[in-house]
Amino acid sequence: MTKHFATDHHGWLELLSVEPPERPVLTGTRRVPWAVVGAGFTGLAAARRLAELHPDDDILLLDARRVGQGASGRNSGFAVATSHFGGAVGADRYAHCRRVNRINRAGLDALDALVERFRIDCQWRRDGFYHAAADRAALRECEHFAGYLERFEIEHERFDAEALAAHLGTGWYRAGVRVVDGALIQPAALVLGLAASLPENVSLHEQSAVLDIDAGELSRLRLAGGEVVADRVILATNYEATRLGFLGGRITASTLAGSFTRMLTADERASLGSESDWGLLSLHGGGATLRLTVDGRISLRNTAEYRGEKLLEDATLARRQAVHRDAFERRFPQLRHVEFEFGWSGVEGVSRNATNFFGRQHERIYLAGGYNGSGVSRGTAFGIAIADYASGEDSALVSDCLASPTAQWIPPRPLRDIGAFFTVRRRFRGVGRDR
Repeated sequence: MTKHFATDHHGWLELLSVEPPERPVLTGTRRVPWAVVGAGFTGLAAARRLAELHPDDDILLLDARRVGQGASGRNSGFAVATSHFGGAVGADRYAHCRRVNRINRAGLDALDALVERFRIDCQWRRDGFYHAAADRAALRECEHFAGYLERFEIEHERFDAEALAAHLGTGWYRAGVRVVDGALIQPAALVLGLAASLPENVSLHEQSAVLDIDAGELSRLRLAGGEVVADRVILATNYEATRLGFLGGRITASTLAGSFTRMLTADERASLGSESDWGLLSLHGGGATLRLTVDGRISLRNTAEYRGEKLLEDATLARRQAVHRDAFERRFPQLRHVEFEFGWSGVEGVSRNATNFFGRQHERIYLAGGYNGSGVSRGTAFGIAIADYASGEDSALVSDCLASPTAQWIPPRPLRDIGAFFTVRRRFRGVGRDR
């Protein structure tokens, strides 16, 4: 691993009781039909699908870090079936919303099948989660969201403040909606389980960063300790594609941070309403994300900022945890004595108009990425679809992914840094009690 692909030891991986197995670093020269760069949800799905389509081909899967150290192991663990689009969803947005939700469900169904088939122990629970509002702006959004769900005949339940408190053990929220489909997960455990169950013709190499790509008649991928020559390449590196010369001016990143409590006692858990575990997304785009996990921890994430595509340093993370602490104690005053045990930060790829990226970047190079914080289910679907597309296969999923709107241009540095900084800050405008 190079300094350009730094990581740290803060994340869901640290909650696992078993040390993940190490995969070898790639050295020397390899000649393969297919190379997939990035072993997150998209890359794992792409490599698996390629192996199914081409059982006699060697599929090479490369990651710059250890599996689970990137964004796929650092999110809050929501695999969505139904996206929240924001604002009133008028007829001019119907086709777009339905297309995105079809992609979400395709990825969610694929993950569901793999978890069951390989018995992946990742706290998988597919019975939906909550979207809630505490302040005026989010309450307006709650009405928009409920109206969209009703119009699209998406199964859901509505809750007032009293009902939410009974289910979740917090009286902070004034209204909410529970969408019945969607899964809660331990994201690092899921991504490790997916990596462990790859087909035999997939070779996974960790800490094997691709430093540049020479896209000629054959693609040559240069690594610190070797070279890969591939007939075709799939890039599943999200915002880090810009380091390899792709998506320049179209994608940037924001850095998010959250905290976990220690495991709660039986009495402490009993103060948290009627459900054994749950997830809650704020109906304000800058609001807090909350989880009560199967193993009895509360996680809370409510900060996002532009950090030049970097994780937070320890000292900065500690300051952000003070923000988490304030939000935690306001929501759960009965648990003020419960300390945080872990904190983490993660980087999400974002575009100005919240679109995704899918398709051919060069004659033999294909790319899928840019999920704007919804990469578990959608990234999985995009991985399956990009493998089909690169193999010449046609499907409804490929067509849906190809229909992603073109990303709006982001100016180069230093204007990009300034614009990204204010774009992320705008996310918190009017957040009020929902932060």
